[in-house]
Amino acid sequence: MSDPHGYDKMSDIEKMIGGDYAQLTNTNIRSFGWKGVTVTVKDRQSQQPKTILSDVNGIVKAGELLALMGPSGSGKSTLLNVLAHRAASLNANVKAGIYINGAAANPKTFRRISAYVEQEDALVGSLTVRETLNFAARLSLPNNVSKLERLQRIDALLTAFGLQNQANNLIGTPIRKGISGGQKRRVSVAAQLITSPKLLFLDEPTSGLDSAASFEVISFVKDIAKKHNLIVIASIHQPSTSTFAMFDKLLLLSQGGTAYSGPVAEVQPYFDACGFPIPLYMNPAEFIIDFVNTDFARDRGEVDQQLNMVHSSWHKSRLATVTQNELTDEMARNSMDTEISAENHEQSASAISIPIALIHRSFIKSYRDIIAYGIRIAMYMGLAVMMGTIWLRLSPDQANIQSFINAIFFGGAFMSFMAVAYIPAYLEDRALFMKERANGLYGPTSFLIANFVTGIPYLFLISLLFSVVAYWLSNFRPTGEAFFTWVMWLFLDLIAAESLVVLVSSIIPIFVVALAGTAFANGLWMCTGGFLVPPQTLNPFWRYVFHYIDYQSYVFQGMMVNEFGQRNFSCGQNAAGQCSCLYETDLVDQCMIRGTGILENYGYKTGETGKWVGIMIAIILGYRLLGWLVLYVRRQ
Repeated sequence: MSDPHGYDKMSDIEKMIGGDYAQLTNTNIRSFGWKGVTVTVKDRQSQQPKTILSDVNGIVKAGELLALMGPSGSGKSTLLNVLAHRAASLNANVKAGIYINGAAANPKTFRRISAYVEQEDALVGSLTVRETLNFAARLSLPNNVSKLERLQRIDALLTAFGLQNQANNLIGTPIRKGISGGQKRRVSVAAQLITSPKLLFLDEPTSGLDSAASFEVISFVKDIAKKHNLIVIASIHQPSTSTFAMFDKLLLLSQGGTAYSGPVAEVQPYFDACGFPIPLYMNPAEFIIDFVNTDFARDRGEVDQQLNMVHSSWHKSRLATVTQNELTDEMARNSMDTEISAENHEQSASAISIPIALIHRSFIKSYRDIIAYGIRIAMYMGLAVMMGTIWLRLSPDQANIQSFINAIFFGGAFMSFMAVAYIPAYLEDRALFMKERANGLYGPTSFLIANFVTGIPYLFLISLLFSVVAYWLSNFRPTGEAFFTWVMWLFLDLIAAESLVVLVSSIIPIFVVALAGTAFANGLWMCTGGFLVPPQTLNPFWRYVFHYIDYQSYVFQGMMVNEFGQRNFSCGQNAAGQCSCLYETDLVDQCMIRGTGILENYGYKTGETGKWVGIMIAIILGYRLLGWLVLYVRRQ
């Protein structure tokens, strides 16, 4: 069969692997039905129950495509989520009977035999089409699926969706152009079909596409559903005439109630019989959507009367009776094939392979997408040059002691502050995680492990490159041991700062708010860190509540000990030409200042570096665990 747009649809899918690719074909699920779906929520203002869906019934047979349509606010997205065993909305009260082959659907079994394609493509722009399908397979297929079979599934789907020529093209980022919108939609659907689901839910699959691209996407989905006996339910806003005609059934909603449910072929006769004929040469989908849309009604009373008539006509119609009878017949048979539950017990990839796949994907994304770390590296190098040339070649005398202290504070505090640049990249990763989590692929543990491991080499590289420039230009203590101790503290500082970003951005996943929250937290840590006000004179509230959990305070005192613990500074001379030391130490007779005297002024001691490093690691783990808890609790 050839597409009118010139695409050959999946003619080689069986031939390509010798006809053995039977996983995709549905042989067990003959019907998917729902009865009495009712969803209510509390109105925020009146606190009274508000009905989103009211007693919606329907049934789809194997090999059929159902279009779920209705004007904005009609409840179609809510119904799609209920049918797909997803949360309808926050604090929603859901009553629904959902059946597979007439038997009540088991949530675990349902998860294994169904797939959900989001309205917005959950794709990583810096991956190629083939890599996208490969990672989808690695994250979803059980370990007993061999690598050869996994590659066969990928090649079969690339052929099935006409993506062979785009297999090695990037999906596309804001900086690097990739494949077209229609091709992205096909990749999204193909990525969900990698697990060979029998039920496929599509949330607005044609959103943002022109009529040609919409037709292309739906035609591919229709062909694969017919060829492999799949059940497809798609919410769709306003399809073109040709796209609408490709669906087998339509469920039309208006104000949460059913306005029509039945074959697409009978839409026109039904509305003609109800006294609302569809004008000749007009797109039926456009007419019926406008017909049940109340948003722009001039005469509200007349429109409400018209809708009541539509709902009443539907409940009294032959098609409503047919739907009820089909559901009743299926429930009477109640013979959900045992093969469904007897299928592979290992439902997904193992707990080890998922983090490995996520880490691999994150590394590819991080080095291809310069926004993640490339721009940050350039920004930090600019900061290093600025710092090194402002505090240029400071000599070890008492006139420069305060300059050294200022440079230490700047090096630690502002490097930490600039971690806010990671917020956009993390929010992008989090959005992808939320979508993949909703599809049951993995949880917050795997996500945060991958996030943490991926960041470590880049943060170490940033710490090293920054230090190579800033440390030696500023003339800090010139020994290899001191240099690498500085690098260690800067590395821990950046890890803690990035962990803080993860926590704040997980709590408030809105860029501007996360930016403000992280900036406020960094300002707090700067104020209580011990530089602006020495710890021993700090207000007791701020000292005991914040200073001891302030990671910047440990970085500052660690760098201070590193610089002043084993370094001496020359004193100045007064007007009479005599030695004058700002700090009285045991080297005053040599007109020198021992660095430990400067540390005593801040209450710092040497020999506690190991303890401070341990506290830093504990703070980092604390941030990460709190971030995990937030992601575990939050579902949106």
